[in-house]
Amino acid sequence: MAAMDHSLGRMIDSRDEFAARLPVLIPGDDGYDDARTGFQLFDPHRPAVLVAATDPEQVRTAVELAGAQGLPLAVQATGHGRAVPTEGVLINTRRMSGVRVDPKARTAWVEAGAPWRAVIDAAAPHGLAPLSGSLPGVGAISYTLGGGVGLLARRYGFAADHVRRIDLVTPDAEMHRVTADSDAELFWALRGGGGGLGVVTGMEIDLVPVARIYGGNLVFDIAQVPDALSEWARWTADLPDEMTSAALTLTYPDLPMMPEWLRGRQVARLQISYAGSAEEGTRFVAPLRRLGPILQDTVRELPFTESGAVFDEPEQPHAYRGRNVLVDALDPDDLAGLTKVAAPSESVMTIAGVRHLGGALARKPGVPNAVGHRDAAYSVSVLSPLLGDETAAVAAIHRAALAPFAPAALGISLNFTFGPVDDDEFRRAFAPDDHARLTALVKRFDPHGMLL
Repeated sequence: MAAMDHSLGRMIDSRDEFAARLPVLIPGDDGYDDARTGFQLFDPHRPAVLVAATDPEQVRTAVELAGAQGLPLAVQATGHGRAVPTEGVLINTRRMSGVRVDPKARTAWVEAGAPWRAVIDAAAPHGLAPLSGSLPGVGAISYTLGGGVGLLARRYGFAADHVRRIDLVTPDAEMHRVTADSDAELFWALRGGGGGLGVVTGMEIDLVPVARIYGGNLVFDIAQVPDALSEWARWTADLPDEMTSAALTLTYPDLPMMPEWLRGRQVARLQISYAGSAEEGTRFVAPLRRLGPILQDTVRELPFTESGAVFDEPEQPHAYRGRNVLVDALDPDDLAGLTKVAAPSESVMTIAGVRHLGGALARKPGVPNAVGHRDAAYSVSVLSPLLGDETAAVAAIHRAALAPFAPAALGISLNFTFGPVDDDEFRRAFAPDDHARLTALVKRFDPHGMLL
């Protein structure tokens, strides 16, 4: 295999070879821009050849051709967490979106490009649910490869803890069916290691017996309830594993398209997902409802098919950057700093959030995997939309916002890092020994640095 040309700034001379064997798009083709961009609009892929794969064999062929020509290769499903863009070959798996549910085994087979929405809808008629994330539009595979902290996380653990099989095309264009029995080391690395060992074409995952949750938002005006985040943190100190929650603060722009009651207002959103009865959930949430005047209360019993309402995140593609830190404790004064960074007076819009971890997330799975920092009690994250080339200013604001959490920091989560991840940041996502294992496996499977 040829060495990879990561400074590729030319067109591929042999596009015809790709086009003769695969469905491809090249710059100027209808659909090229949509397929290369995805949900994240900032710094999109600029591939000379985009392969719109429809099955695993087409993925394998694309990997084979890219390797033979010494071209860097990236893969994208929904494009939510894209980090490093490629100018070489991009495999878009959007057309590989099938989901098959086995209700007796409580499992689902998920193809490479399927979003969580497809898995949720396929599982629901059987009274089952996947360990999906806060936004149903996110790709199920990439989310799970990074670990996966979802709405049922404290009850059932990481999504990566519930994977039974992974179908993989490695950089040498070989197809593998990876299980704990077939290749324990590779199976360990793929579940939580963040990818980088090949192109996953499908995954068998566990489903859990959840049809309904008690969940939604409690929204407070920060001017009226300035301690909303710190009070939420105190509330999380003594909760059952069935309660998974988060808190965020942001300032809504004073624009006509915003609801009048939100325009120009900084709010705290307390986001609730209780995997139990509405009666129990109501009892647990009662202290939060007493914090002060509530602008909006959407917490109710709802079918898991409506689980996206818990975080109520925008589904419109946009440009953004985000960073996070995993901590073993929270100081109320530090949360006050998060509230300040999201204030209306700041020059860049920032959404600051905290997620409660622990519970099943802290327990080792039946089959070990590479998920890092299970002992983290909370994740703290900051995210900013980009209106132009504001990356330097946003990066500085994010560093300052997360700096107070350094004394309690354990590392970072790959799933909540939106932007390029350098070697040091990748190292911080894992325990030292696990990072060494992952690095050795990447050198074994991708010695030429083909995958981006």
